[in-house]
Amino acid sequence: MIWVDADACPVKDEAERVATRLGLRLAFVSNGGLRPSQNPLVEMVYVAAGPDEADKHIAERAGRGDVVITNDIPLAAKCVEAGARVLRPDGEALTPANIGNVLATRDLMADLRAADPFRQGGGRPFTKADRARFLEALDRTARAAMREANG
Repeated sequence: MIWVDADACPVKDEAERVATRLGLRLAFVSNGGLRPSQNPLVEMVYVAAGPDEADKHIAERAGRGDVVITNDIPLAAKCVEAGARVLRPDGEALTPANIGNVLATRDLMADLRAADPFRQGGGRPFTKADRARFLEALDRTARAAMREANG
């Protein structure tokens, strides 16, 4: 199963393409506002409005043999801990080996932003190269998850 933290995910179409090619179920989890897919492998999961409701839904269900797509680092950490494979939309894998450093960096940056209210910047723009890297990473990661689930 592929779980997508879908509210602000820029690679929903790519995730659906890979899931369809591999015959995997895919769940787009959001607070609403997403157009339903006609694809029988795609499930639209609408959760209550509120902070982190989609994250909670995914974290309670994702585990070994699953792939989670998210940019939310605390959600990624919970899913990695549960045994799921986690990808960011730019194709970066979040693993037991790197999730601690990623969490620490996130917290440090939040502290720096809080200390300097004039600090600007929202990250770099999402590029075609990020999209291509994601497609390759999702294909590779989903195949590995399938092997894990079946064997």
